[in-house]
Amino acid sequence: MEKENLNIEIFEKSWKTAIKGFITYLKLEKSLSKHSIEAYLRDTQKLYDFLIIKQIYLPPTKVEDQHISDLLIYLNELGLDPRSQSRLVSGIKSFYKYLFLEDQIITDPTELIEGPKIARKIPDFLSFEEIQSILETIDLSDSLGVRNRAILETLYASGLRVSELTSLRLSNYFPDIGFIKVVGKTNKERIVPIGEEAIKYINQYLLHVRQHQPIKKEATDILFLNRRGSPLTRVMIFIIIKEAAATANIDKTVSPHTFRHSFATHLIDGGANLSVVQELLGHESIITTEIYTHLSMDYLRETIMTFHPRVQQMRKQKKRE
Repeated sequence: MEKENLNIEIFEKSWKTAIKGFITYLKLEKSLSKHSIEAYLRDTQKLYDFLIIKQIYLPPTKVEDQHISDLLIYLNELGLDPRSQSRLVSGIKSFYKYLFLEDQIITDPTELIEGPKIARKIPDFLSFEEIQSILETIDLSDSLGVRNRAILETLYASGLRVSELTSLRLSNYFPDIGFIKVVGKTNKERIVPIGEEAIKYINQYLLHVRQHQPIKKEATDILFLNRRGSPLTRVMIFIIIKEAAATANIDKTVSPHTFRHSFATHLIDGGANLSVVQELLGHESIITTEIYTHLSMDYLRETIMTFHPRVQQMRKQKKRE
């Protein structure tokens, strides 16, 4: 392995070239945001820094699985938490996937590398009654209250991410057919139904609030605006929700994601198919959607009692008796 070591100058140049190509790949092929790209680069940088610390001056195409395993051991000894380690592995895997796709490597050194197992944390969700109590605290005699009611109704009706809500366009709102077009992660579009209640409050907001306020040129097609006519920030949505939950005396950590989680949970509890919920949420993998399946015991019991062949057999026997 030492024979393959390059001098530092060539080492640095090889990594600089590879990372430059990786950035282009993330921008053009994966359509990632600036923030996401920076996260991937930080992960890759940790491998680069580790090689320097250990004086292993190999180009990225010569790195082996043992080097990456040693990096994980090193970071674990430094106290890096499991979630950060898992994120690191994901970033480095993406880097080597790029090198493999570009035919710069024949075998992927990360193929058998796995991050630490992380227990998936199930976020709080709200009952329908809690959702209702939050919505009913909003003062509809105030113009901002009308807007805020429309925002919360939309979150609960459609299960949007907060970034999808703040970027929701007026031209993608189709009340006549009851749908909105949502631009999700990596600019992937999906069509999501929106209920009558949400449409009712959005239309009130458009008629009585939005059309009477000044609107900044860059925000003319953004649905929900602040009082200055600019798009709402993610932070502002958090504040609106937290204040409404506090007024309703909800003793839970409530955020925009709580509304998204409640949307999915209530659908599944009501019998919705998991793959349908996956489509509505805009998840790439159904594995991600499974975090929303902490179903009520009543629903689970009802499913068994309805569909299990042994239960059906017992029912037939009782009828014959």
